[in-house]
Amino acid sequence: MEQFLEKTALMLNQKPSKPMKQLMDVLGYLDVIDHKLIKKAYVYASVAHEDQSRKSGEAYIQHPLAVAKTLAGLHLDKASIAAGLLHDVLEDTLLSKNFIAKEFGTEVLSLVDGVSKLDQIEYEDSSQAQAENFSKMILAMVKDIRVILIKLADRLHNIQTLHALDQKKQFKIAKETLQIYAPIANRLGIYQIKILLEREAFRYAYPYRYKILKKALKRKSGNQKRKLRTITGRIRRNLKKSGLNVTIQSREKELFSIYNKMKNKKLSLDQVIDVYGLRIIVDDVEKCYQALGIVHQIYKPISGKFKDYVAIPRVNGYQSIHTSLLGPDGSPIEVQIRTKAMDKVAEKGIAAHWKYKLDNPEGSSSQIQAREWLATIKEIQGTAHPEEFLESIKVDLFPDKIYVFTPKTEILRLPINSTCVDFAYAVHTDIGNSCIGAKVDRVQTPLRTILKSGQTIDIVTSKYSNPDPSWLSFITTAKARHNIRNYLKKLNTAETITLGKRLFNNALERLGKKQRNITKKQIKNLLDDMAFNNMEELYESIGLGDKNPILMAQIILGEPDEKMQDKNHAPLLIKGTEGVSISFPKCCTPIPGDTIIGHLSTQRGLVIHRRNCTQVANFNKQGSRWIGAQWSDDIDHALSTEIIVHAMHKPGSLAEVASTIADKGCNVVQVAISREYEDDTVDILFLLQIKNRQELAIVMREIKRMKNVLKVSRNLH
Repeated sequence: MEQFLEKTALMLNQKPSKPMKQLMDVLGYLDVIDHKLIKKAYVYASVAHEDQSRKSGEAYIQHPLAVAKTLAGLHLDKASIAAGLLHDVLEDTLLSKNFIAKEFGTEVLSLVDGVSKLDQIEYEDSSQAQAENFSKMILAMVKDIRVILIKLADRLHNIQTLHALDQKKQFKIAKETLQIYAPIANRLGIYQIKILLEREAFRYAYPYRYKILKKALKRKSGNQKRKLRTITGRIRRNLKKSGLNVTIQSREKELFSIYNKMKNKKLSLDQVIDVYGLRIIVDDVEKCYQALGIVHQIYKPISGKFKDYVAIPRVNGYQSIHTSLLGPDGSPIEVQIRTKAMDKVAEKGIAAHWKYKLDNPEGSSSQIQAREWLATIKEIQGTAHPEEFLESIKVDLFPDKIYVFTPKTEILRLPINSTCVDFAYAVHTDIGNSCIGAKVDRVQTPLRTILKSGQTIDIVTSKYSNPDPSWLSFITTAKARHNIRNYLKKLNTAETITLGKRLFNNALERLGKKQRNITKKQIKNLLDDMAFNNMEELYESIGLGDKNPILMAQIILGEPDEKMQDKNHAPLLIKGTEGVSISFPKCCTPIPGDTIIGHLSTQRGLVIHRRNCTQVANFNKQGSRWIGAQWSDDIDHALSTEIIVHAMHKPGSLAEVASTIADKGCNVVQVAISREYEDDTVDILFLLQIKNRQELAIVMREIKRMKNVLKVSRNLH
């Protein structure tokens, strides 16, 4: 340590190095006195990492320096910049927490520690390690939002230097970035970081799709840009005539955004109308609407393509008016209209102003939205298992939202497919725990009703009511799920039994029976099948949410023997379905790892569908009975699913693909050419026996790497 202090003291007395000067050049927004702490952090990091290098071969200090520059670009404070420079010293050097606290203060230490990994802990597998690390980062973020900003800057430089790693690691890090870090950046409204993360990650996660899309977009870019210049000139002249002082920027949609739109809406590139567009920046909100009126006078707006995020901001605080117009040749073009302040928030989100503490009552729209989200995270941080916590947070990371109103006209933002119960918990935990009914637009509606934007919801409560375990089968939000499970865990045995009995009796009534009609023989058969000693044990299991009351009622009423599973031989695929006939339809071919839901059929027992299967909507219209379903934890049984391989129509192509599948230990049940194309390509349909989504992903990835294969997708009808 003496040698370390001697080196750092010597460097601090010397003139700043070139890299240090470059960092100081972007720190002009800070006071000169703040530069002293940052210079010290740079020197300490340089010496601590001096014998280390990155996989790319460059000196390790280049990484924390890049992180610090990104944070400086967001205009963060001195503690954040210093922590960015020191963020790896606890993991990769001999510097201790006490030393960092002594030299830089507890604030910097807290930020560095929040970003650091849990290297000292032994984990069962990589997924647990990821969940533990993510949990630590999220909980640190709740205390201080700057932690996640540093982590995002760290991930950005790592993804920008991904070329130095092997292909397997590239894919893993890229997928993790798209699934976790880019959505977090989006959730916090930090658009410029989100874009850069997605841009680089898309290239490594889907290299073939990236290459093809980039090439196609380049072909059409020249013509599009010429159109834009003409349209921009006309709009600028008309706005100037009306006395509006505006800035007009042309914008090109990012490849990953285009890809997602094409995939989710099943569109071709030509159908993605807003590949190119214009951004009009005005002085104030009133002028946003003035500019909108003028633009609509110049070019005809496209019906159904108008969104007012000024009046109702997005969940991340983003504000702008979006409208799509018919250009001079009939081609569509998107126009965004916003103020200068809105544009700043759109680019930097919560980092647009650097007041980060949760207890700060001031702040921009994005900061308010971020604080609301973090408050929800804080509420569910007691989730028992880190992996469950990770999944809960993932639910809230994606921006597909609906906007609904309370009776007092307050706006609530909820995920798509949210129900009245989700709404009740969003209002307040006590409202959710005691809800017994709901009115949607003044009409009495079941609690499981899926809500739509623009509706007004009024929740009916009772002080004698408590959460119902059956709600777990249809709720969407992490907050609702956590609070229901938390309530069930706190129930004493007597309360649990009472609750389970009530749910079981309700289930019998739904099937047209009452418990007094149930014979002793039926009860004995059910208890034997479920391995319970008495009905109280069964009731307790139902009350805890382990057994589904509808399924239990169906079993006790009896089914034909040929429909029943042989419990001694057949594997248990779905939790809580012992003794129940289970079937899997061809419409969506679900496999372990898919989010599933069960449909009760008198002919086929419990039919398992993927949650987003098209048949689910059809059955809903028919008033069918749905129950929540989860895969068993220890499935060692292959199920059928289909994939479509789009490949060059060459001799041996089919055999090569089949051989690749076999090499991965999967059984090919059926194979057929489903479609031939004029460009000498073909779609080959494979029916596979596969254990889970992870195994399927590995198989599909291997197929994609084959020379003659152009595309691989799962066939979901």
